[in-house]
Amino acid sequence: MTVVIESVSALRAQVQAWRADGLKVALVPTMGALHEGHISLTRAALDRADRCVASIFVNPRQFAPTEDLDKYPRQLAFDLDKLEQAGVHAAFTPGVDEVYPEGFATTISVGGPSAGLETDFRPTHFDGVATVVAKLLIQAAPDLAVFGEKDYQQLCVVKKLCRDLNLPVEIFGAPTVRDPEGLAMSSRNAYLSPAELEVARKLNKILRKAATALEGGADEAATMTAARQEILDAGFDTVDYVEARQTDTLAPWRRDTSGRVLVAARLGKTRLIDNVEVTAR
Repeated sequence: MTVVIESVSALRAQVQAWRADGLKVALVPTMGALHEGHISLTRAALDRADRCVASIFVNPRQFAPTEDLDKYPRQLAFDLDKLEQAGVHAAFTPGVDEVYPEGFATTISVGGPSAGLETDFRPTHFDGVATVVAKLLIQAAPDLAVFGEKDYQQLCVVKKLCRDLNLPVEIFGAPTVRDPEGLAMSSRNAYLSPAELEVARKLNKILRKAATALEGGADEAATMTAARQEILDAGFDTVDYVEARQTDTLAPWRRDTSGRVLVAARLGKTRLIDNVEVTAR
């Protein structure tokens, strides 16, 4: 049975009780609206730990004033049922005041992998992510935490955060879960109309084509320009970025290093992100 925990003190008490029994604890941070991608993270956690805590918290600090905080899907009862079915041991579901009590005045800013890409379009986003992730890791004190590779820049930022602050937690990146046609699972996919869904499913195919071209020796600038145009031709409204970066640091890609091709593109009212691996030659 999944235990629902709403306060930091109760969360710490539960984790301490597990630790007293010699059990290894994993944390899976989420913002709810759970889908198969999230559940795959809990499976990865349960493969590596004895107990799994999944947090459900829609973090207001990672939304800009123009973004969809109020419209972000909230379905707590449904989410708790999915966690129960997945065998998750505890769900941490704090309110905003529990996470950011009155007078809260601290923000964590992570350099390095946060530069460019998402930050060019959402300047305060990773400050909000880093702050809430640091709080969750300190509150839960897990042995490990699992994040999805779909939000690849976020994963790199979290790893950097933990290294720089010496947080005693292992960060594990779980592979992106995709539908049968390759579309990366996302809570925002629910916003897509049937026609938009067909367009969205072309995105990963264009990325894989670009990655294959880079692996074959194609010019990076020409490949990215071609990928951008293919995304627009497929029916997307705009492309925020499509770039090749190094795997760990997200520094500009070099042909002798492994990397990722990362994209953010807008389709109707929905902004989709994705990434694929580029193997070093």
